[in-house]
Amino acid sequence: MSDKGTSREIKVLDGNRAAAYGAMLCRPDVIAAYPITPQSEVVETLFSFKAQGLLDSELIEPESEHSSMGILRGASIAGGRTFTATAAQGLLFMFENCIQVATQRLPIVMVNVCREVAGPHIVVSGHSDTMMTKGMGWIQLHARSCQEILDLIVMAYRLAEDPEIRIPVAVCYDGWFLSHLWEPVEIPTREEVARFLPPFETSPRVDPARPMVFGPWISSKVATEYRYKQSAAISRAKAKFDEIEREFQENFGRGYGGQIEEYRTDDADIVLIAMGSSASTAKVTVDKKRDEGLKVGLLRIRMFTPFPKERLATALKQKKAIGVMDKTVYFGWECGNIFLDVKSVLYSAGIKMPVLNFICGLCDSDITTEIIGRAIDAIDQAAQGKPYSEVVWPDLE
Repeated sequence: MSDKGTSREIKVLDGNRAAAYGAMLCRPDVIAAYPITPQSEVVETLFSFKAQGLLDSELIEPESEHSSMGILRGASIAGGRTFTATAAQGLLFMFENCIQVATQRLPIVMVNVCREVAGPHIVVSGHSDTMMTKGMGWIQLHARSCQEILDLIVMAYRLAEDPEIRIPVAVCYDGWFLSHLWEPVEIPTREEVARFLPPFETSPRVDPARPMVFGPWISSKVATEYRYKQSAAISRAKAKFDEIEREFQENFGRGYGGQIEEYRTDDADIVLIAMGSSASTAKVTVDKKRDEGLKVGLLRIRMFTPFPKERLATALKQKKAIGVMDKTVYFGWECGNIFLDVKSVLYSAGIKMPVLNFICGLCDSDITTEIIGRAIDAIDQAAQGKPYSEVVWPDLE
């Protein structure tokens, strides 16, 4: 990328480097991040950009992930645009500060490179880290490709910093399957991003002449109001994200559908729901099943928190059966997190149909076209009224 950034370039990047480019283009004032596999290249690339004079940010090397988020908390209160990246145990280590910044409505953007949380001690891909933190008050956006990682980071800042939202955003993508996957990525110019993402304006800023207290002890009534307003802002983020996505597409020529991406769902009898990189494999499998005469579609969840219940209900209301792929287990329910949320959506909307859950891709296991094909066949059987198992573990069959 040229120093002036006057023309778009296409580079072959892995997901981590695409994330670093996205962060650099958004011009953060402060970056504080502690390296952890498989996220480390995000931090290393940002330091390289700084050394090359491509990044004008304050880069801080903290002693831990907890400190990373603590530093950004202070920088954001002071009015700075901030960025960090983490994964797995690192995300859990900063959990306390993540809740603080969410409740204080600080528009921090973070990359989480999804990784299985130990034990057993396995450094592999999985969604257990992001699912464990889905209730911490952050918005969660999930990417399918390296290009989408870069684009989502740019959109994430617009969403987080919107005066009607002011909620931190986590951009999530699958470790190894995306963090280390190399793909062509179109890099927007600095000028384009600057027009789409203006300088961050906030009030109040920390001012020695005007002392303030942040995070003081307050009454239960005021604290309840905090929670209510935070919840309302997170809910507003759904429509706002769709709006930002439309504007992004007008400016950059790429769009992904907003809260959800639908693929061949208009005339579909059955639908498979996925999230993350496995949706790419699912698209290929859907095309194959279409060639075989099966009317199947794919629905990809891009905004996991807040859950896109209105969009999902509209997309699924005329279908005969659906299946949900989950890369985690919700222990105690013996099923997946997305599956439970989808069933809740259907119940609230008064939609009755067979819903199947496929728990796959755990601990770095590959979600192949063969596995997805079997899942689609099982959904089709259920749509025909034949017996089916509600929760299936394809890797153990």
